[in-house]
Amino acid sequence: MTLSTPQKLVGITAAAGLLVALAGCGAAPDEAGGSAAPEAGSDFTPCLVSDEGGWNDRSFNQSAKEGMDRAAKELGVESIEVESTTENDYAPNLETLVSEGCDLIVAVGYKLAPATVASATANPDIDYAIIDDYADTDFDGKTDAPNIKPLVFNTAEAAYLGGYAAASWSAEAGVNKVGTFGGDKFNSVTVFMDGFQLGVEKYNEDKGANVGVVGWDITAQDGNFTGGFTANDTAKQVAQGILDQGVDVILPVGGPIYQSAAQAIREGNRDVVMLGVDSDLAVSDDTVADLTLVSIQKAIDVSVYDATVAAQGGDFTTDPYVGTLKNEGVKLSSFHDFESRLPAGLADELTALQEAIVAGDITVDSPNSP
Repeated sequence: MTLSTPQKLVGITAAAGLLVALAGCGAAPDEAGGSAAPEAGSDFTPCLVSDEGGWNDRSFNQSAKEGMDRAAKELGVESIEVESTTENDYAPNLETLVSEGCDLIVAVGYKLAPATVASATANPDIDYAIIDDYADTDFDGKTDAPNIKPLVFNTAEAAYLGGYAAASWSAEAGVNKVGTFGGDKFNSVTVFMDGFQLGVEKYNEDKGANVGVVGWDITAQDGNFTGGFTANDTAKQVAQGILDQGVDVILPVGGPIYQSAAQAIREGNRDVVMLGVDSDLAVSDDTVADLTLVSIQKAIDVSVYDATVAAQGGDFTTDPYVGTLKNEGVKLSSFHDFESRLPAGLADELTALQEAIVAGDITVDSPNSP
């Protein structure tokens, strides 16, 4: 469905398919199975609103859209997807979705929290979900409206594995220095950076190494940020500043800002690799596959899919979904073309670390974990 709004709206029409029950906190997000397929032509309308990064960010907006598209196709319904281009679009776009009769509205990203809370409060009969935030705008430890489901991810666990791998790669090359920078200084960003640093520290502890981290200090909770999620000159300059400190692995955390990091790497003709976030970057953007060592993934698409299916089936709850290594809500991607170049034993070490985290023998202690 295409509508006239301040922003782009995309309707998705599809055929019926299988249902999946929504995974709650601590439960694995399922890929298939569940209850019987609904009848095509349902009057259920699921809706999605992006943050300013837009649908082609190769990151969490795109992943959320893929989840919504898949659910709409399998449910045989038409979804409405609104693309924001600035923060000023959030409230009007939510108002548009309400006026279009949406039964479920999924907001992508913490920046939409205030507008989502206001919309959900004014429309208690609509189900809402928000990605990467608890919608706790008054910071009292509770979601601010009873009809909002948080979809959050303990990415520190997967980033721990990414940091360990980065440290191993850098140590093998004799560089012994890795770096990271973020978009905005917010917990869904800094949780990656925390896990990354903790993984590097684990490598140093296990190997008696001394790999340094630039761009983030977990103790001070301070580091390098671009001030947004746009691939622009500012992001490139921040990336350049990290690269100039001699790192050979860099972790950009903030959707499209990886593009600025890649540009800085290529223009400097540097022997540097980077880590992707949210999606498997080597797959979602094959133009940087030759630079992407590995990605720290969040199952955003699965969580949106499951929330949509649950809402259509009357099984929607506002219990938070928390993605972890245990329920596969977060994970480390394949190393793709770098697989054959990994330091000896690294793959087995990462498997052992993941098993220890899942078993509770290792706790990844990030102050920004959900």
